[in-house]
Amino acid sequence: MIDPALLRRAFQSLEVAIAGARPESGTIIFENAKFFQWFAPKDDIDAAIWTRLATAEAQRAQESIAQKRACTWHAEVKTGPRQVSLTVDIRLLEEEGVDSLILFQAQNISKQKEAEYMLDSYSKMSEKNAKELSREKERVEKLLLNIMPRSVYEEMRDYGSTTPHRFDAASVLMLDFVGFTNMAVSRDPGTLISELNDIFSAFDRIVDLFDCERIKTIGDGYVAVSGVPEATPDHARNLAKVALRMRRYLERRNAAHPVQWLCRIGIATGPVIGSVVGIQKYVYDVFGYAPNLAARLEAQSNPMEITINKELFEALGDDFIVVPRGEADLKGFGATSIYALESER
Repeated sequence: MIDPALLRRAFQSLEVAIAGARPESGTIIFENAKFFQWFAPKDDIDAAIWTRLATAEAQRAQESIAQKRACTWHAEVKTGPRQVSLTVDIRLLEEEGVDSLILFQAQNISKQKEAEYMLDSYSKMSEKNAKELSREKERVEKLLLNIMPRSVYEEMRDYGSTTPHRFDAASVLMLDFVGFTNMAVSRDPGTLISELNDIFSAFDRIVDLFDCERIKTIGDGYVAVSGVPEATPDHARNLAKVALRMRRYLERRNAAHPVQWLCRIGIATGPVIGSVVGIQKYVYDVFGYAPNLAARLEAQSNPMEITINKELFEALGDDFIVVPRGEADLKGFGATSIYALESER
């Protein structure tokens, strides 16, 4: 037979709060130290057990006992400076020939709550970091797409490097402005760059409209291609349309502004090599026959004139009005037939 005193000491040493009370009156029959600590009497030490609980909890517990149902809830109690989270369980014990008993149990779940809180905080932090990483990835992607075509960016993203490609049939446009050096010296820098930015932004929209690709800007120079890095049979026509609309945009702008921006444009058709250059600062650039010839043709242009080579002239067919300008001795190319692109028919 178990010694009642030993059993009592065992109950008192438990870290779980336990108490028993009579169903009719709520009078406490026994309680261990933890129950007394967590549910200390407010005024009358002999008051019913319901007075030890919060009003809403006491009402819920009494209703459950009246219906002979178990009831569980979470509670927060303060012991000294600390707030303790509890899970409280109440049930009615009934056996034939023995008085009924209400059994209260309460367990400290503060560490579990802390773990849940930490897990929730970590989850929110991870979600926040994931969103920030996604935003940063989008920002980097936008920056890279500003300096290289999408297909080149996707190759670099997937494989970590890019392969130089040769395009046997492509067209390259070179544009710069007449007298830009003098404008840079004589005009307010902020105003000058603002106007140049407006013009280049308009050029970008024109280039996109005809599925061409802006390669780069160098000072007042603007370089665009068609047929690179995606081959297209209409590269010559597309870039000719781009050049004509660039000139038309400047003509309309000059008619409405006091400062005149006069361009020279050269377009060449021929082989092109496209590749990313640089290690720390990536730049997608074009090299070879067509880019070099386009630069020479641009230098041969008069203000607001578009100069093209024979290959591009032949590729345009009868869709455009082109005027022969004879031959020019171009550095690196010798005597070369050149043409002035006037308009579309």
